[in-house]
Amino acid sequence: MTWPDLFVIKDFLEPLVCEKIFEEMSAAQGRSSIVYGSSASGVVDEATRTSLRLTVSSEIVALITSRLLNSVDDVAKHFDVQLSECEDPQFLRYETGAFFVAHQDGNTGLLRLDTERRLVSIVIFLSRESESPQLESNTHCGGSLVFTNLRDSSKFHLSGEPGTLLAFRSETTHEVTPVTHGERYSIVSWYR
Repeated sequence: MTWPDLFVIKDFLEPLVCEKIFEEMSAAQGRSSIVYGSSASGVVDEATRTSLRLTVSSEIVALITSRLLNSVDDVAKHFDVQLSECEDPQFLRYETGAFFVAHQDGNTGLLRLDTERRLVSIVIFLSRESESPQLESNTHCGGSLVFTNLRDSSKFHLSGEPGTLLAFRSETTHEVTPVTHGERYSIVSWYR
């Protein structure tokens, strides 16, 4: 098995669907995202994570949930695990300066929280990372998804394309580097 073990579905969201969701998220109100650790309910910890969790229409939540559930068998087969459900998707905006430090999403055995039941993490990219500032509203600089191999400290940087779904084991260490220009938009969820 190669590291990191990733499962990719290109065009998980068609361009027009991706654009519609991006537009709604761009106009949406947000609140600070929480992190889980010693608290079962999670807390805002701006030294760890500074993204905004956005409120979108119930139609978009239902669309994403339905598509995730339709993909569960393919994801389970890739990772050779049994999956039965996904958590409600989170719609995230990382503004300039926002980040999420290196962490795992679950399945580590370290905590006794509901998040520990997470087996596979999902990221759906809605904006494009660029090396230099662009005029397009769906482009940002920085905000890379970076995986860290704890065995040898090697790192793998990934720049997602809008509409692409990326799945990885929830115990995989990953982070979002600080956004240096523009805003990074993504949807996250977890299979159990």
